[in-house]
Amino acid sequence: MASSHDAETQGITRRKSLAALAGAGALALAGCTETEGEDGSGDDGSGDDGSGDGGSGDGSSGDGGSGSLSGSINIAGSSTVFPLMSAVAEDFARDNPDVAVDISSTGSGGGFSNFFCVGETDFNNASRPIAQEEQDLCAENGVEYVELIAATDALTVVINNDNDFVDYLTVEELARIWEADAAETWDEVREEWPNEPIDRYGADDTSGTFDYFIENVQGEERGHTDDYQATEQDNTIVQGVQGNEYAIGYFGFSYYYLNPDSVTAVPIDDGNGPVEPTLETAASGEYSPLSRPLFTYPSMDALAEEHIAEFARYFVEQTTNEELVAGDVGYVPATEETQAEQMQRLEDAIEQAQG
Repeated sequence: MASSHDAETQGITRRKSLAALAGAGALALAGCTETEGEDGSGDDGSGDDGSGDGGSGDGSSGDGGSGSLSGSINIAGSSTVFPLMSAVAEDFARDNPDVAVDISSTGSGGGFSNFFCVGETDFNNASRPIAQEEQDLCAENGVEYVELIAATDALTVVINNDNDFVDYLTVEELARIWEADAAETWDEVREEWPNEPIDRYGADDTSGTFDYFIENVQGEERGHTDDYQATEQDNTIVQGVQGNEYAIGYFGFSYYYLNPDSVTAVPIDDGNGPVEPTLETAASGEYSPLSRPLFTYPSMDALAEEHIAEFARYFVEQTTNEELVAGDVGYVPATEETQAEQMQRLEDAIEQAQG
């Protein structure tokens, strides 16, 4: 039986591993998978039917832990969901060594448009719901899917650790920093702040985090500034913010949770006083408007393959795993009720796909 110290050490090691993966933006599990550049589709992709390269093995019993499952699973999409999906895939691989899971961080929109909705990946992770134009693209290509809630995130605004003047930001001040006609210097946001240029780092426009920020902070009519360093890699945002006392950035809470000393999280005031991003404030909704649901979308064709259906079941099972979702990754786990609803939705989809 492991001691509490051993358990704590294992947790720290797991968090460090996930932090490294988040920085790399790609994960391939099982020796038979190769990562192919930016598309994360593996060595031969999953094909239009999402079946992978190995089928469902030799008549798997479908228990997710028998080791008889085999095949490949190709996943792209949100950088925010990436560390959670990576942690789940890592655990699944222990009991299913013949299933090769390939995950790439492409951004929610980039994943939908370039891979999932054209039939090249089996799952798409997303930090916001699938957009209408993406639904239309999937329909054009005959890609059907099921939407599953993965966890709750606290989208986190960060500043340099040496910044001693930003104590909190109101939602309106945050909008002034990130809107299309953005403030150029800090004293334009709050007059007592320094007359120094704002150095911005944030999500690329293919990111669901980018879309969520526009919709819930400044609004569509105010848009998003082009005067910033855009990236899908959270570690690039952290490095940029670390390099300038007057920098600011934003990304999903998990990366901050895994790297709490690298940058400083900014409390957000939505009218009821400043609230820090934490698992508790995200779960309660107090961290408004930046707490949000996260999603993954398996395709129906992919769910026809037993190894992919079992992985999807395992993923939903793990959404209530506090040690993994909260402790290792840094998101709010689903409630038992939400998990039951998602599992029923998934089972209905699997029955339809395999019927």
